Amino acid sequence: MKMHLEFRHLRTIKAIHDTGGLGRAADTLNITQSALSHQIKGLEEQAGVELFVRRSKPLKLSAAGKRLLRLAEQVLPQVSALEEEFNGLRAGKTGRLHIAIECHACFEWLFPVLEAFRHNWGDVDVDIRPGLSFEALPALVREEVDLVVSSDPEEIPGVIFIPLFDYEPVFLAAANNPLAKREFIEAEDLRDQVLLTYPVDRSRLDAFTELLTPAKVEPRAIRQVELTAVILMLVAANRGVAVLPDWVLREVRSNADYVTKPLTATGKTKRLYAAVREDDADKAYMAHVLKLMRTEPVKLQRREA
Repeated sequence: MKMHLEFRHLRTIKAIHDTGGLGRAADTLNITQSALSHQIKGLEEQAGVELFVRRSKPLKLSAAGKRLLRLAEQVLPQVSALEEEFNGLRAGKTGRLHIAIECHACFEWLFPVLEAFRHNWGDVDVDIRPGLSFEALPALVREEVDLVVSSDPEEIPGVIFIPLFDYEPVFLAAANNPLAKREFIEAEDLRDQVLLTYPVDRSRLDAFTELLTPAKVEPRAIRQVELTAVILMLVAANRGVAVLPDWVLREVRSNADYVTKPLTATGKTKRLYAAVREDDADKAYMAHVLKLMRTEPVKLQRREA
């Protein structure tokens, strides 16, 4: 005969062992004593052995009952932990937040965002994947990542683009660069300059999308640099010029080694978005990280050096 063991049977065995009697165990399990006795009888019939030593006070488990108790002590905590995990998922307290970013400079503000986020959502699994070596938005659709930071919203079924904040792409040069005397920078000004950029496609670089490509202008040379700190160092040495987001330049605006200028007479403004799956947008932890993404970068933009 096969045993049809259920979680309630394991809870019954453990309750009787812990309380030492049917009456107290029935109270613990919130069932009647007769229902509990009937359950035990049915379980023993399935097992073909007695699970309790009869006429013992307190009621004791037989050798077979002890083996079942060991199983209960192994399985029930795992079941309880799983229930807690599912409860957390339903309440939005646990989950996964794997982020892909399509801009190098976003690391400057994303780390403070995630540092603030982890204090409230320690059970959410957080990871960051630079969206430069793979297609981030298709990965979002495939559920390989959960949020993509992008400046290029698209029409994708099941995906929404949530505005985060506006920023200004700013021209940066050494104080002794001839362009330091200009009030603003036009595309033609960069024809004889070495342009320092991150190692990404032109379609992801503000210097090209906002200035050079529309004017069909090429700089004298392009030098790709991985790190923001190295770009700043090379600019200070007048080894090239750069166009960087305003949040990156908060600490150099008052540095005598540098000058910052707007792009064109009116300046340029761009907007960053968070792309998320529609089904995830209302999760509590997702709503919180999106709120932080809208507010923390603005603090960096306004902070004095």
